[in-house]
Amino acid sequence: MPELPEVETTRRGIARHLQGKRIAAAVVRERRLRVPVTPGIAGKISGQQIETIGRRGKYLLLYLQHGCIIWHLGMSGSLRIVRASHPPAAHDHIDIVFGRKALRFCDPRRFGTVVWCSGDPLRHRLLADLGPEPLGGDFNADYLYRVAHGRRTAVKNLIMNARIVAGVGNIYANEALFTAGIRPQHLAGRISKERCRRLVAAIRTVLEDAIRCGGTSLRDFVREDGKPGYFEQHLAVYHRGGEPCPACATPIKQRIIGQRTSFYCPACQL
Repeated sequence: MPELPEVETTRRGIARHLQGKRIAAAVVRERRLRVPVTPGIAGKISGQQIETIGRRGKYLLLYLQHGCIIWHLGMSGSLRIVRASHPPAAHDHIDIVFGRKALRFCDPRRFGTVVWCSGDPLRHRLLADLGPEPLGGDFNADYLYRVAHGRRTAVKNLIMNARIVAGVGNIYANEALFTAGIRPQHLAGRISKERCRRLVAAIRTVLEDAIRCGGTSLRDFVREDGKPGYFEQHLAVYHRGGEPCPACATPIKQRIIGQRTSFYCPACQL
């Protein structure tokens, strides 16, 4: 699933093509996504100017003159800038046409979300309960220590909870915990404030590095120009079970935590 760095990479990539452009038309070939595409969305957005492209957690926000498109890439979705005349492939479900180009949404598994919001998108039910942004000032050691206090859930599950912090998915949770030297199964309520400080810093560092690399392309993710992200080359533990730790050469272990595969170094992470 595209995580925060992939979504932010997409946002930056499409913004330079879309911002300030007027939507000539919208084509919806398939409404049956995880959340059905808003009926009549083409009529609502056609003729409107795209003012800015934002992001909240793993959601893209296309702010128009009147209203906003809330967009989630789902498990396997990607947005590309293509020639409007270019024939769509089997899983190209939506086009937003501007001039001779189009923003095209490909979603093979149809787990994405494209909905229209006429009011404040941050109050929409999809976004209203999200926690602070991991790259924002509200996400800090004091906050993480406070929300972790007394919780008997694994720390990895805590930082992947979008109500606690928005947008930290499985890949980057594994990498951040390795960077911070904390085992993913460690109980969140037993993490000291100093370790919370290290974890917050590690989450920021890992996400920022991934954004600079254009995200991670392990499966379907491609950028707006069709190119992959390159952070996979920098992954320390994720998807590397049995391989030597890059820091100490101890074999990396893997186990299921919260129904997700987790990877860690038993020597570097305590």
